[in-house]
Amino acid sequence: MTSRPASTNSSSRRFVPVAEVARAHGIRGEVRLKLYHEESEIFATNPTIVLRTPEGEERTVKIDFARNSNNGLLVKFTETNDRNDAEALQGSVLSVPRDEFPKLEDGEFYACDVEGAQAVLPSGVVVGRVTGLVSYPTCDALAVARAEGGKLEIPLVEQFVSLVDTNAGIVHLVTIEGLE
Repeated sequence: MTSRPASTNSSSRRFVPVAEVARAHGIRGEVRLKLYHEESEIFATNPTIVLRTPEGEERTVKIDFARNSNNGLLVKFTETNDRNDAEALQGSVLSVPRDEFPKLEDGEFYACDVEGAQAVLPSGVVVGRVTGLVSYPTCDALAVARAEGGKLEIPLVEQFVSLVDTNAGIVHLVTIEGLE
């Protein structure tokens, strides 16, 4: 399977949700984040971060420091000074501009770049639209909403996927035989 990289549109920045504030931690304003991708090191790159509260308020925040702790990430924002400030952020979603994500190796793509892509068979038949990426211990799979209704998971292996073209928004399938 091969992949073509996504293009970067500089005229309009696309912000992608990467984590959510799970809860306050301690008394000095730290919060525990639930990362949407546990191995992500996006916060180590000091990205632009937009915080959206459950009430819909959005603002840019900066991280004073971050540290790993028990399969989670603890962070202290410059704006949070005590537990009350931290508790007020519970449930908030953190988004980062897609153009600030770390560079990828050839053949790799981010899940956000393939969501919404059409899944197409060699005959040109559109199977459906990619709604997400599911990770299993043996392989990743594309979650696809079928054109005629229903859902399908397509393993990201050469037997089923020949090309992921994020620029065109198309996932070229080899077959879906055996998956239905």
